Amino acid sequence: MESVNSLSYCDYLNLLLLRPILAISFVLSVLALGWFLAWKLVLVHVPLVQEIFGLRKKPVQTKPANRRRLSRFYNSLNAQNSTP
Repeated sequence: MESVNSLSYCDYLNLLLLRPILAISFVLSVLALGWFLAWKLVLVHVPLVQEIFGLRKKPVQTKPANRRRLSRFYNSLNAQNSTP
């Protein structure tokens, strides 16, 4: 009669090789998925990360000087006051 504590060759292989490989691959896949989600949702929009990885930045457009009503109003007042 075989004892209960004896393990076969397949059981040792499963215990010493297969389980650690599966556990490590599971952890690495969870880390990779987390990094991918963080990259797509957050990190792509951080200017420092864009600079480090050489990502294309959007060109900065300068704002026109008279873009608002108040600035146009005050510019017109200044123009009227400066003419004699």
